[in-house]
Amino acid sequence: MTDEYKTIAKKGEGYYTEKRSKFLAFAHHVASADEVKDLVAQYRKKYFDARHVCYAYMLGAERKDFRANDDGEPSSTAGKPILGQINSNELTDTLVVVVRYYGGVNLGTGGLIVAYKTAAAEAIANSQTEMRQVEELVTYDFPYVMMNQVMRVVKEMNPRIVSQTYDNNCRIVLGIRRSLAEQLKAKLEKLSFS
Repeated sequence: MTDEYKTIAKKGEGYYTEKRSKFLAFAHHVASADEVKDLVAQYRKKYFDARHVCYAYMLGAERKDFRANDDGEPSSTAGKPILGQINSNELTDTLVVVVRYYGGVNLGTGGLIVAYKTAAAEAIANSQTEMRQVEELVTYDFPYVMMNQVMRVVKEMNPRIVSQTYDNNCRIVLGIRRSLAEQLKAKLEKLSFS
């Protein structure tokens, strides 16, 4: 199982026109389905006079949570080609929205697929992508007297400190790259017995 994934770092925009229909495309980084809903709602509000606001998204490092929406276009002519572009670029935690202004001439299913695919591809090409690491959270409870030993392991492995509570009994929550999580757990467990 990999502990890296590719996502959008900086929003990208694309534009495509065919037979007076205009296709405005926007690629975003998203972390949840709620964020997707909010962004799509913003585009529907901003482009209230557009005929269609179609979109597709992919979430999670395993790339198993996804959806494509045709917003009234013929089935699979908008959302699927947009999702296809997200897939062919191996992106996740990504939303691509394509807004269509109808130009008065029907494009047919083939024309629509090409238009949505091209607009989405351009938005992705004009965005910045980056590799991110999948983090696993490690929680460790320990007595206060072990503080120096725990902090030595933290300094050595360099995880992100998510939260920490200090009292007679302390708790630290660490975020670390998934492939290093077992090693971190083993080092912390080893402290318990030394």
